[in-house]
Amino acid sequence: MFREMRRKKQVLTKEEAVAVLRRGTSGVLAVCGDDGYPYAVPLSYVYADDKIFFHCAKTGHKLDGIARNEKVSFCVIDRDEVVPERYTTHYRSVIAFGKARVLEDETEKRAALEKLAERYSPGQTEGRAQEIKEQIDHLCMVEISVEHMTGKQAKELVKQNEMM
Repeated sequence: MFREMRRKKQVLTKEEAVAVLRRGTSGVLAVCGDDGYPYAVPLSYVYADDKIFFHCAKTGHKLDGIARNEKVSFCVIDRDEVVPERYTTHYRSVIAFGKARVLEDETEKRAALEKLAERYSPGQTEGRAQEIKEQIDHLCMVEISVEHMTGKQAKELVKQNEMM
């Protein structure tokens, strides 16, 4: 169902891929857009329990795409260092494939929003609680259940890791 990576030596382990998702602060969501065109949009997210959560407005292009087709992909770039004198880039990235759904249950929605808020506002317990209280009715929370994940890094990074 999902393609195998061609460059096996550059593949990240599942643990390494999960670490990339946990370190990342933004990613790019791709959905089936209008008139069959792909629609990819950067957004903030949190990864927890093999799921990716993000918030958005209650209407819009993302939600229209998800309603059209629940299958999505989500890409996070962990490293992107251009090395001009070597004509290469030292990169590390992960692409997650899964099914997206809008969280309708109030308990699920709040739990996901709390995870997201904790991710971006650690240690701000009171302010975070107040913000959630004020915003929860005005936003939408989306969950992506990750079905498959691939990660890849530059061969130069593979060599560096082998030397350690």
